[in-house]
Amino acid sequence: MIRFENVSKTFVSGGRTIEAVKNVNLEIEKGKVYGIIGFSGAGKSTLVRCINLLERPTEGRVYVDNVELTGLPVSELRKQRKNIGMIFQQFNLFKSRTVYENVAFPLRKSSLTRAEKEEKIHQLLELVGLTEYKNAYPSQLSGGQKQRVAIARALANDPKVLLSDESTSALDPQTTKSILKLLKKVNEEMGITIVIITHEMQVVKDICDEVAVMENGQVVEQGSVFEIFASPKQPITKNFVDSTSNLSRIYELVQEKHPLTVLQKGQCILRLRYLKQDASEALVSYISRQFDLDMNIIFGNIELIGENPIGGLVAIVSGEKDAVKRAIGYLKNKQIGVEVILDA
Repeated sequence: MIRFENVSKTFVSGGRTIEAVKNVNLEIEKGKVYGIIGFSGAGKSTLVRCINLLERPTEGRVYVDNVELTGLPVSELRKQRKNIGMIFQQFNLFKSRTVYENVAFPLRKSSLTRAEKEEKIHQLLELVGLTEYKNAYPSQLSGGQKQRVAIARALANDPKVLLSDESTSALDPQTTKSILKLLKKVNEEMGITIVIITHEMQVVKDICDEVAVMENGQVVEQGSVFEIFASPKQPITKNFVDSTSNLSRIYELVQEKHPLTVLQKGQCILRLRYLKQDASEALVSYISRQFDLDMNIIFGNIELIGENPIGGLVAIVSGEKDAVKRAIGYLKNKQIGVEVILDA
């Protein structure tokens, strides 16, 4: 549905040249929910604005549904942009217009009859759960309700693609979950390809099928959400993955020399990462019996990414050095990630 070919975007400001996006090649399949994640200044918002040419690439080509947007004249580009809806962090609603009028705005030049427009707006408000608020003004709505209006407005022209630029960043966690649930519903029921820009890995985990990680204007890692969570390669990706788990707290505790991490002779702290079928195996009890080890679990976590379980734990292990070594070898043979965090 979306394809970037060698896309770069450069800005010149105050005599300085800023490379916001550098030679990005990316494909987003039809019907997917695709996440683009990165810290502030990574280039993710600039990249997503290159999809509908709100930012025109300095170099490279952008295709949407096999149409090269970067090669179109302005008049044809306007038509193609109707296939691309967009929602923003700050909602961008017309304050002086009602909810109904905000959703109706994209249809003002539509070929639909008045009755057809009214029916369409009613359906969209019903979809986002705001039928009873149709005569309300944005100032009378909560943040979550405003974003629902923005989603309904973005869907008015029956787009093939919906772009979400940090659309949940201004919302509380509970409202964020409800908006993500709505976007997933839009994706599944309407078949719309959704591209989500975010700096929160939890958002990616909750809704996305695939994800690209950006740093300094470049895509440094990409893949299915499960692959990225199971085996992140780049340091920035590992940081993002760790941000959604309490397991990474062990590093802080070790650095602080927390009493929990003070070891006796023969003890070590291990971090295990396991996935899919291994997440349901009784690994801890097995290696405790098989290698005569005591395992005191400090942190543990198992969750679902899509349909697949993924998990990990941090434990203080006590026993003979050779037994610990053999247990680690056993775990690695089962494709379980093992990290010795501290050894006494």
